[in-house]
Amino acid sequence: MDLDKIFLKSFLKIFENESFTVEFWDKEEIKLGGEESLFKIILKKPISKKDILTSTSLVFGEEYMNGDLEVEGDFLLMLNTVLKYKEKFLTNFKALPNLFSHKTSKNKQKEQVSYHYDLGNDFYSLWLDKTMSYSCGYFKEDKNSLYEAQMNKINHLLKKLNLKEGLSLLDIGCGWGALLIEAAKKYKIKGLGITLSEEQYKKFKSRIESENLQEYLDVKLMDYRELEKSGLTFDRVVSVGMLEHVGRENYDLFMKNVSTVLNKSGIFVLHYISGLWESEGDAWMRKYIFPGGVIPSLREIIYISSNYRFYVEDVESLRLHYMKTLLKWAENFEKNIDLIREKFDERFIRMWKIYLYSCASCFYNGVIDLHQIVFTNGVNNELPLTRNYIYE
Repeated sequence: MDLDKIFLKSFLKIFENESFTVEFWDKEEIKLGGEESLFKIILKKPISKKDILTSTSLVFGEEYMNGDLEVEGDFLLMLNTVLKYKEKFLTNFKALPNLFSHKTSKNKQKEQVSYHYDLGNDFYSLWLDKTMSYSCGYFKEDKNSLYEAQMNKINHLLKKLNLKEGLSLLDIGCGWGALLIEAAKKYKIKGLGITLSEEQYKKFKSRIESENLQEYLDVKLMDYRELEKSGLTFDRVVSVGMLEHVGRENYDLFMKNVSTVLNKSGIFVLHYISGLWESEGDAWMRKYIFPGGVIPSLREIIYISSNYRFYVEDVESLRLHYMKTLLKWAENFEKNIDLIREKFDERFIRMWKIYLYSCASCFYNGVIDLHQIVFTNGVNNELPLTRNYIYE
């Protein structure tokens, strides 16, 4: 008797309201749902009960990466269907101590950031747009290109920062610098970007020089924890897609460092992937994509912010914008697959494919969200009375 198969069949009952087929390693097939199958999942080798109980997402993610799980039919439809039930996936956190370690030292965080962001600027340039923006775009119109959506997002954030010529702006986790470059060109602000990625630092530094913006911009290899004792101060602070790397133990420390360098009545705009509630994260994602990555909930960030007299002026969800952004990235990735194969093996390619599409699906299903929060450091009575200035 194949006890592992019996357990897997039992587990698959969580999908009984969906219509698809599963083919097992011994060629047996089972049909879920009452209607015609939308797709077929093919399992080429046995999957143990222990592995499913340890982490559902980890075992199935690895099966796909290794070529031991295939999909006949629409890959995105499969993920949209399966990840609808993500809350019922199993994770034994105690059995994965290395993946769910709470180590958040400066050296550890730099190592984790480098793992993902230092894969090479040439790799990211193959599927990002020319701004090299690796965060949620903003689609004012459905027909917007990826580049247009990223420029929309940048300008959306800049309007929320309520910039004026001569103001100082800090970008924490500045990426390749597109936001600060646009801010300097459009508003003539004095900007500093900080990052832990060597590759991003080098690229941003060269962009400052090529754009002749040395008078306005600078970039440093710097940890956010160094801000408190840096002696620096800014009129505005922005952070886009960086909070996810901080770790739950350090959210308070992060907000403290921002409050230390932000001038009184200054504006802080925080853009980050959020969860509906507090979670330790996903095992597959932490192992293969974002080591140490944790998704903060909206409520915990709002709660912590009050400790530093941050006033919440605006909160906006861009959940479906991020789904659309990820699908644009995935489309570019697929278009450039031959060039990517020159740099990475098939396992990496399958890993990156399931990463991009599964994240899109998680936004689609509300497993994760994207929030932009506008804070002020203490009371600021000079902001516009309505949000219209953001959307003009």
